Order: sequence, then C-alpha cells, then structure tokens
Amino acid sequence: MPIIVFGSLNMDLVAQVPHLPQAGETLLGTGFTTVPGGKGANQAVAAARLGAPTTMVGRVGDDGFGALLCESLRRSGVNTDLVLVDAGPSGVALINVDGAGENQIVVVPGANGHVDGTDGARLPLTVAVVEPSQFSDPSILLMQWEIPWGAVQAAAAQAQENGVRVMVDPAPARSDVPRDFYGLVDILTPNQSEAAQLTGLPVHDVATAQAAAQELCHRGTATVIVKLGGQGAVVATPSEVFHVPAFSVDAVDTVAAGDAFNGGLAVALWEGKPLRRAVEWASAVAALSVMTAGAQPSMPTRQQVEAFLHSHLS
Repeated sequence: MPIIVFGSLNMDLVAQVPHLPQAGETLLGTGFTTVPGGKGANQAVAAARLGAPTTMVGRVGDDGFGALLCESLRRSGVNTDLVLVDAGPSGVALINVDGAGENQIVVVPGANGHVDGTDGARLPLTVAVVEPSQFSDPSILLMQWEIPWGAVQAAAAQAQENGVRVMVDPAPARSDVPRDFYGLVDILTPNQSEAAQLTGLPVHDVATAQAAAQELCHRGTATVIVKLGGQGAVVATPSEVFHVPAFSVDAVDTVAAGDAFNGGLAVALWEGKPLRRAVEWASAVAALSVMTAGAQPSMPTRQQVEAFLHSHLS
C-alpha cells in the first residue's frame, strides 16, 4: 500500500465565532457544524482524493461518531480495514473558527488514546510494487502525535527496518522528543509553533524557520519542512536550504491546512516528484483546502490541484 496513515480519527465539533475567545470570556457563536476529522484521518483523505492508494490504521469508538468517521474515509477512497472499533467514545476535537479563518483546537483523544504496539504490528509495511514508469518510490508511512508516543516510536522503527519512508507531522508538539527518534524520520513537517517547541528557538519568519529546520536536520532527520502558513514553507536537507512561497488565496477555514499539505506532500514524493516541486504541489493542496470550510470536506481532488497550479504558475 503506497500511503499508510497511522494516526487519529476525531469528530470535529466546530463553532463559528466572531473572534477567538480569551480566558474566561463567553461568546455567542454564529454557527455550528459536526465534521469528520482527526489529523490522521484528514491526511488519509487528502492523499486518497489525490489518487494515491491509501490505508488508514487507528481506532474509533463504538459510538455513533465512530461509524460516521469510518464512512467518511471510505467515501473518499480510504481503506479502513485496519481501523479497530473500541468500546467507549471516539476522539473529538472542539474547534473555534473566527471570521478570518484562524482557529483554536482542543482534542479529547477517546479511542485514539488506546492505540498501542498491537496497532503498529498491524501496519502493512511492505514496499509497494507499482508501475515503475509512473511511480518509483516505496511506500510512505505518515504519522502524527495525536496517538500515544510509544506507538509512533515503534512504528517508525518498524518502517525503517522495512524500507518504508517515514513522514511525521509533529502535532501536537512536545519538547521532550528523544534525540534518537529524529534518525527514524525521513521527513519532518512542523508548523511554526511546533518547530519552536521542538528546538527551543524562536520561529516567526523565513530566516528563523531556516535556523530551526537546520537544527532539526542536525538531529538526524533527512528532510525538514517548516510550514509558515501565509509565509510559505522552509525546507532543509543536509545539502540545501530553500524557501517555497505560499499561494495567495482568500482563506475561509485554516483548520486542516497542515493536514492537506502533508497528504499532498506524501503523494507528491511517492510519485517521485523532486523535493522543491513536491513542496510546491503540497502548498497548492493546502491553499485549496483553506478556501472551503471543514476538515475533510475541504480536501481537493487531483484535478483541482492541477488546474490551480496551471492558473497560478503559467
């Protein structure tokens, strides 16, 4: 299976608010929606809609949310055979979105918190046999940190042993990452705040993002991509550092922009696109996603991405 996503499935409970609330403040919202989400599931949907065979590995609860989460994945073409159903609640995310598309998110793990080494043992970590004329890269394992840390570490080590590329979206961020973990990761994709928390360095623009990305490379990760939202993305490898500007669009909802970027990047790299082109392609996927409300509903198709790039780069 070319794209394997090991991660979280959450039901997003989204409130539209006039502005993001401060501590102790009560707001009257202007709207409310219930949308399938979770960083893992979002990234799986993004990859599948772009045409890559994609399998989701994770857990949902035996409540109504769990059934809806799996159905949403299947509708987008994601294989859910390796999603287990636990007794108890599914994960949920409580999300506030303001008029500018900025957001606050609180995640309650539910079944995601029960993911462990037995889930990692079920990962289909074999190198994909595909048409060499079209796709040359092996499978990619895409993970995030909304599932227990031990499961992520074990899966990364297992993938490395099997020749599967490991891409990690370090969200939610943590500052206690063991140094040897970075050597298990081929591609690390923190956003601005996550890069700062991982490195202890200030990250607020392209120059500071470059310093943080290089520091993470020094720790053992082959490719580090710091996502800067409207400022684009900074990429660092042992041999080069470069900046890819963002596409200018009118944002409606930025909730899943990072997930769209990661799903798009995984597909682009699996297809063998050069790194700079892959990041540019992933940036187009993210740009399209912020133009539509909701997490999974905002993930674009390949045709939409290709049309967008044609109109913005020609």
